[in-house]
Amino acid sequence: MKEIIETIILNLVDNKEAVAINEVEGEKSIVYEVKVANEDMGKVIGRQGRLAKSIRTVVKSIGARDHKKVTVEFID
Repeated sequence: MKEIIETIILNLVDNKEAVAINEVEGEKSIVYEVKVANEDMGKVIGRQGRLAKSIRTVVKSIGARDHKKVTVEFID
C-alpha cells in the first residue's frame, strides 16, 4: 500500500527527492505520514483539500480489503 501512496505523491510533486513516507502500524490500524517539500504541499493537498481527501479515500478503500483502518497524514 505504501507503494501506491508513493506513486500518487511522486506524480504530483516537483521535488521528488523530498518525499518521505513513514508507516506507523498498530494492531488494527496503519497511519501513513507523508512529508513533502514546502513548495509542493499545496499540490498534494489541492484546493480546499480535495486532492488530499481523494488520496485518503483511495487508501481507505484499499485498506478495507485487508480489514485495516488506514489513514494518511500530511506533515509539514
